[in-house]
Amino acid sequence: MAQATAQYDASSLVHLEGLEPVRKRPGMYIGGVGPAGLHHLIWEILDNSIDEAMNGHATEVRVTLHEDGSTVTVEDNGRGIPVDRHPKTGKPGVEMAFCELHAGGKFEGKNYATSGGLHGVGASVVNALSTKLTVVVKRDNFAWRMDFERGKPVTKLLKSKDPVRGTGTTVTFHPDPQIFPKIIFDAATIRSRIEVASFIHKGIKLSFDDQQSKTKEQFHHPDGIAEFLDKLTKDKGTRPVTEGIAKFEKVEGVEKFECVFRWTESTEEVMRSFVNGIPTPEGGTHEIGMRAAMLKALRNYIETHNLTPRGIKIEPQDAREGVFGLISCFIREPQFQGQTKEKLNNPEVQPFVENALRPLFEQWLNANGTSANAIIARIIAAARARQASREASDAVSRKTATSGRLTLPGKLSDCINAGKAGTELFIVEGDSAGGTGKMGRDRIHQAILPLRGKVPNTEESGLKKVLENKEYCDLVTALGCGIGSNFDPAKLRYERIVLLADADSDGHHITTLLLTFFYRHLKELITAGKIYIAMPPLYRIVIGKDTFWAADDDDKKAILAKHPGKKDETTRFKGLGEMDPKVLWETTLNPKTRRMLRVEIDDAIACDRVINELMGKDPSARFRFIMDRAEEAEEVDLM
Repeated sequence: MAQATAQYDASSLVHLEGLEPVRKRPGMYIGGVGPAGLHHLIWEILDNSIDEAMNGHATEVRVTLHEDGSTVTVEDNGRGIPVDRHPKTGKPGVEMAFCELHAGGKFEGKNYATSGGLHGVGASVVNALSTKLTVVVKRDNFAWRMDFERGKPVTKLLKSKDPVRGTGTTVTFHPDPQIFPKIIFDAATIRSRIEVASFIHKGIKLSFDDQQSKTKEQFHHPDGIAEFLDKLTKDKGTRPVTEGIAKFEKVEGVEKFECVFRWTESTEEVMRSFVNGIPTPEGGTHEIGMRAAMLKALRNYIETHNLTPRGIKIEPQDAREGVFGLISCFIREPQFQGQTKEKLNNPEVQPFVENALRPLFEQWLNANGTSANAIIARIIAAARARQASREASDAVSRKTATSGRLTLPGKLSDCINAGKAGTELFIVEGDSAGGTGKMGRDRIHQAILPLRGKVPNTEESGLKKVLENKEYCDLVTALGCGIGSNFDPAKLRYERIVLLADADSDGHHITTLLLTFFYRHLKELITAGKIYIAMPPLYRIVIGKDTFWAADDDDKKAILAKHPGKKDETTRFKGLGEMDPKVLWETTLNPKTRRMLRVEIDDAIACDRVINELMGKDPSARFRFIMDRAEEAEEVDLM
């Protein structure tokens, strides 16, 4: 029998007024309340200032991260937000901009030819999600100030007593802890965004004042995205296959258009796209058009010059391997996917970019024969490597094609419910740790796969070479989902893959090697949230009748600090293999008491750069890393 429900009529409908919808559902406006959503508040205000500069009304934009790490100021020398009263509402323009959703000067296209913000939402959203926000406008020879708290004005628009020089807008805000669980801005993230903006808007001066580290930087790149392409190449630690770059700009029908290409020795494709200065990390129709133009131009060049290799079929992914490309276009009516503007949806942009860019790229290829032939040679090499990798992954597939436990690695201690929800594969180092894990695990849901010694570094290894290693081959077989072109997430045999290594430096190194393998060859498992890192204890601390587990030295110090003057008996585990199976279960395997980290990628570009610097062949980046942090090391294990 159905339960009685409350009466549902017109009185049940809730009407949220003003900025209440933003505070009620902030994720709809900034994508979430985590670090990305928190920093999105800065981007909204910063983009407004850049819009002023983009349309010729400002030359400088300054961002300040205050010493508390949670207050930000964005200042420009633009025209200043209007301060006169709106003819319909009677409210000052500043109040309209910061207190009314969909109130802005970018709808008609009269004040801004192009802009990143279009819906009049950004400033008011930031205001709604801040405990305090202050706006200072220099306009009409005076300074005007207005203060807000959680989206509501707490002062009137106040005019300065004395005249001031210049024009512009300054916004200072502090996010609301009632909305955001953690309010600490990351200086590196802010700096990166400002630096990227300086490349896209060449000629504009942007500066960042980090009052926490007492550093000030100014960014000014007159060569625009061509300089940006050089930076990306250096950050990736790779070398270009040609000296010059393919650069295109001034396409008819677009306010501003820039596009650059370069092929490198890297095994990945790096594409960055922007619309009206806004990064579009998920791409969109402009990026699709750019890729299509590139592929068709290359295909036509190969066919025209009869460069197709015998026995090798060139696929689109071969042309994209190693290419670094940037596209920045400014259009009057961009249609973004959501308020966070991560993807462009204008359907007319794709064919326009493709049709405009393809002939320009073909002309460049024909006019630069040496560079063009080097690019084609790079593409053919990628096709041959892909074919070799396919053959290697096919060999793995043949080994696992005959379903059943007989095809699984002999050292795998599988779980009873393999292939079902709630199952976990623990990857451990060595037979000793594998034996302890096998005895201490939950046999129904937990499988153990021991690896012999440290696995090879796969940062710059092709798939064929990777699968020649027995440990990696056994791991792929145990996972069951295949690899490379044969990857099928539906065939994954476990819900979680857990990296379980010793809690010392050697264990951390093994974990890093495995993370590199998954990032380069099974990245889909990371993005799907399948990869975890176990947190076994390094110390057992007995104080009186109580037992504590410390993950590292800092954890040990914190535990001992909480029990001053008390005698302790501290044991340092040499490895998982010497743990009692019951202890391993209680501290590391038991879902109710263990600690685990899920591997996530917050910033794909930064993540790729870190892995390349730490695991790549070039030692210079690691040398700089060590020298920059040498003073931070309290102890160095040289044994």
